[in-house]
Amino acid sequence: MKTQLNKRKIFNDPVHGFITIPHELIFDIIEHPYFQRLRRIKQLGFSDYVYPGALHTRFHHALGAFHLMRKALNILKIKGVKITEQEELSASIAILLHDIGHGPFSHTLEHILIPKVSHESVSKIYMKELNKQFKGKLKMAIDIFEGTYPKQFLHQLVSSQLDVDRLDYLTRDSFFTGVNEGVIAYDRIIEMFNVKDDQLVIDEKGIYSIENFLIARRLMYWQVYLHKTVLCVEQMMIKAIERAKDLIREGVKVPASDALQYFLVNDVNVAAFSKSETVLKNYSMLDDNDIICGLKAWRSHDDRILSLLANAILDRKLFKVEMREKAFSHKEIEAITKEVSKKFKVSKKDAAFLVLTDSTTNHVYNPSENGILIWTRNGKLEDIAQVSDQLNLSVLTKPVVKYYLCFPKEKTLSH
Repeated sequence: MKTQLNKRKIFNDPVHGFITIPHELIFDIIEHPYFQRLRRIKQLGFSDYVYPGALHTRFHHALGAFHLMRKALNILKIKGVKITEQEELSASIAILLHDIGHGPFSHTLEHILIPKVSHESVSKIYMKELNKQFKGKLKMAIDIFEGTYPKQFLHQLVSSQLDVDRLDYLTRDSFFTGVNEGVIAYDRIIEMFNVKDDQLVIDEKGIYSIENFLIARRLMYWQVYLHKTVLCVEQMMIKAIERAKDLIREGVKVPASDALQYFLVNDVNVAAFSKSETVLKNYSMLDDNDIICGLKAWRSHDDRILSLLANAILDRKLFKVEMREKAFSHKEIEAITKEVSKKFKVSKKDAAFLVLTDSTTNHVYNPSENGILIWTRNGKLEDIAQVSDQLNLSVLTKPVVKYYLCFPKEKTLSH
């Protein structure tokens, strides 16, 4: 990879150290407003409500994953895997843009502001739009991202159960939250990468590092990503957005930025993203700041429910959370809804915005979906779950479902 001197930039990353931009196309993509928007989207949504240091952004993570992709490709080339210069550039672009479709607060409002539209779908749309703007130079990157490029191991580096995306976010999220249980030997794992039969595999010497990776991922999910307080504030934010949408449908004025207003008023689907420049333009202006400004504007809204939710989120007067392995019955939810309705003098319909229930699933490893393959010394490929002798991986292959119920404490709504 070669680049003009004035486009050879170095980022000083607190996790990986110096990250070098090796190609002018990479530089131009990073400079693009679509990518710069990621600076304004926090990687971990509302996790800073529990871990105050978790203020890093999707921009940080994208650069970190890009850096690890370059290291992985270099290791594979040293081991004799044939990777052309164009493939190296394209795989680097694919991972750089893998999260470009994320909306405000990352996963928090996914499917809420834009129902049934995933960030992966939006990422593909952005990549195709950028491909037009860069005159077809991203075609191979898109193929790698979508898994249609002939060399499957390149796609697996971008998206699989052991990709550079996960290696970066576990390392980065552990660093910024201070949760040391998430620390993984990402450098050693990358050193153990190899390719056999067009599959990304791990040399047998790397088994213990993979075991640690899977345990760390499980611990990070329950301690950080699916922490009950984080789930609660996310549900409160979701209800605030749903309430704002309902009020607008009823003809009530709800102040918001132009970009946020567009998605509160309009029902948007994937097809609309692909066909309408207006949708993409508004989405490209939407970030965490729009949501925070919206909440601040809703603090004093005439609608009591919207006002209560906005104040509770901004002032961190969060709801009480109960989490368990058994689903809450309709009778239990109905009883709490009735109590909230009576205590705060709101209708049962309105009280439903204050009694939040959902479930969450942690599935650390699924051997049936492109499992992590170990290249044993006798030349065979075996799933990590079969060859691990230090760890009962059967525990990690079973999805764990937990149910949670959030409702206001009396002081939460007193203001």
